[in-house]
Amino acid sequence: MEADETSVCDPLTRRLFLRASIAGAVAVAAGPALAQQPAPAQQASRVKGPLVWLDMDQKELDDAYDQSVWASNRPQIFGRYAANSESVRARLGAPQRHAYGPTAIEALHVYLTKRPNAPINIFIHGGAWRDQVAKHWAFPAELFVHSGAHYVVPDFAWVQDVGGSLLPMADQVRRAVAWVYRNAQRFGGDSNRLYVSGHSSGGHLAGVILTTDWPRDFNLPADIVKGGLCLSGMYDLKPVRLSARSTYVKFTDEMEQALSPQRHLDKLHAPVIVAYAALDSPEFQRQSRDFAAAVKATGKPIQLLVAHGYNHFEAPETLGNPYGLLGRAVLEQMRLA
Repeated sequence: MEADETSVCDPLTRRLFLRASIAGAVAVAAGPALAQQPAPAQQASRVKGPLVWLDMDQKELDDAYDQSVWASNRPQIFGRYAANSESVRARLGAPQRHAYGPTAIEALHVYLTKRPNAPINIFIHGGAWRDQVAKHWAFPAELFVHSGAHYVVPDFAWVQDVGGSLLPMADQVRRAVAWVYRNAQRFGGDSNRLYVSGHSSGGHLAGVILTTDWPRDFNLPADIVKGGLCLSGMYDLKPVRLSARSTYVKFTDEMEQALSPQRHLDKLHAPVIVAYAALDSPEFQRQSRDFAAAVKATGKPIQLLVAHGYNHFEAPETLGNPYGLLGRAVLEQMRLA
């Protein structure tokens, strides 16, 4: 275990760490924007183009939202996700699969704990909104199942399969959460202890879930989600819209406004853990710090954690480890041993 993880997870030290981290986030939000540092593969000199966002030209902004530029071992890590998920299924058994909507993709993988009336964690996977599937994200399941919680991973459509809009995807993950809330007793879950977590584009969607108007849109209580973990996500879509992601996402003003969680914090009713990897692109780090600072400014509970020594794709693996940075944090949030 990394020394930095140990210090963050000690209760007293963590409180001091979090206080300092959030203070730093507020300072960043209030002061000049930090420069986007050149990606490792771009150290060779080149002529900088016109600025597009903060101090970045188009090439720099495109790279800022392409994590493969910053983590060349992505294929190996994705292979590890899949292999470790297979191993988890071999030990725990196949998950239950429940439909939450009418289309084939709208289904949940539910990994069951033996504890009756157990809390539930719903994990929203990443993949730049255009790849990855639920079965490859089983590897954190043992952490939850052995700690007395159900672990749920929904499948949902990729953006290229729904006309380039993120709105259907957001609707799907919201309906998945609503289904779990309404049907928790079917698999021994406690609907009053429902938590959500997500990574990367799934971290963005977790933020969308956390800032949903549940009474208006689903006729459900405003606080159906009791806590959230957003890892290396995007919380304001304006710079994302300006990046190369716009080649496959057909951004509109409506989409940017509706699906930027940082603009809807009046709808946030749950404590949030915001985390990022120290080797994320600096722009992803800024998004997390700014989101944490914005939540703090509302007076709502927020923790900001940094996975030191990890890149964008490695950091989620700490969620599957009860002694890892995120594993400890989420178990504490859910009040589990």
